[in-house]
Amino acid sequence: MLQRRIPSSGEELPIIGLGTSQTFEVAESAREREPLREVLEAFFAAGGRVIDTSPMYSTAEAVLGDLLTPAMHARAFLATKVWTRGARAGVEQMRHSERLLRARPLDLIQVHNLLDLDTQLATLREWKAAGRVRYVGVTHYTVSGLAGLERVVSREQLDFVQLNYSPVTRAAERRLLPLAAERGVAVLVNRPFEDGELFAKVRGRALPAFAVDVDAVSWGQLILKFITSHPAVTCIIPATASVTHLKDNLAGGVGRLPDQRQREEIARSLA
Repeated sequence: MLQRRIPSSGEELPIIGLGTSQTFEVAESAREREPLREVLEAFFAAGGRVIDTSPMYSTAEAVLGDLLTPAMHARAFLATKVWTRGARAGVEQMRHSERLLRARPLDLIQVHNLLDLDTQLATLREWKAAGRVRYVGVTHYTVSGLAGLERVVSREQLDFVQLNYSPVTRAAERRLLPLAAERGVAVLVNRPFEDGELFAKVRGRALPAFAVDVDAVSWGQLILKFITSHPAVTCIIPATASVTHLKDNLAGGVGRLPDQRQREEIARSLA
């Protein structure tokens, strides 16, 4: 799989990761958890590392922490978030995430949707200095949040920014992605498939003829390769509870990537 460096450290990450929103928000039954165990086994077997979660995602942190084996922990890059107001509440929430994920230090903690940004960033910098978290970042998941992310990336020293980006939602290309590259900030991409809406657009349609030239055999791979081909992108985090879909996603980080003409054709085909 294609690897991209975290600019602030030089550490390399596989460009396709795994999200946990909705898919890992399950109860304790074996029926609900077994498919997720299989997804994790396949993910790590294929060389995956980055898993993104949040206390906002109900049971996802707890489920992930329960399912990760010691061998998985040794390879995983675990990213979670702080999503609350007040310094004390932030510390309590991050400690809870440590316990649920059974990881200390955590690899990345992000201020989720910029909530109480200055307070939580101050705590995160203390934690990073103390070795309790390796990287610090900020997130949002809508186009309306991009301006806020731009302001933060411009003024703060961050390791990561997480944003929404796809062939039909390209606002981040105008300023935020170039800014992240300029400022040396790694980029995590959420909602690459627009919560599944892109698959509805192409259902029953043949792939463009050039798909073979970029080693894509599905629309999902073509969409991910569009995102992967932007040089500022460090890792994409599609969520899935299906091993079949996971393997298809991971293939989006392998092989040749579209050039600018092919990128525009992908975007037009999904408009």
